[in-house]
Amino acid sequence: MQTMPAAGRDAAPLSLRDPQHRVSRRAIWFWTVRALAGWVVILAIEYVILCVGEHHIQAWRYAVLIATAAVALGHVVVMPQWRYRVHRWEITEQAAYTQAGWFNQERRIAPVSRIQTVDLHRGPIEQLFRLANVTITTASAAGPLKIHGLDLRTAERVVDQLTAQVQAVGGDAT
Repeated sequence: MQTMPAAGRDAAPLSLRDPQHRVSRRAIWFWTVRALAGWVVILAIEYVILCVGEHHIQAWRYAVLIATAAVALGHVVVMPQWRYRVHRWEITEQAAYTQAGWFNQERRIAPVSRIQTVDLHRGPIEQLFRLANVTITTASAAGPLKIHGLDLRTAERVVDQLTAQVQAVGGDAT
């Protein structure tokens, strides 16, 4: 379970740095199941095409099916672990920090004074894994900051903490 930083710890100026906390370890299983579901659909379609196709051109279809299965296996095994190592977050008295991605990695910071809304959302599969996502909308043209794969209780605490901090700052967050 992730803990929030103690008050007063963040006297340093804001800087783009590694956020302190990792997402929930259950996110690994969530990302695995979600990727596996997509690959099962693709492989099933390829298998159906293989079975109903003309028999004189079957050899290349087998090769395509085997290559797709190899790529799927690599994706399902590597991607969730990789994402878990990259995805990080942190909430301080001054800012929200996020880091996400696996091929395209993004690190962002949003000063609390720029935060406009804080939302918690969960899809059906995330609910099975007791995970939630937090979206932090700011006045930035770059779009919202998103923290995916948080334990539900941690996500609720993040939303509560940020909501209280934004209310304490006041203003219109522009």
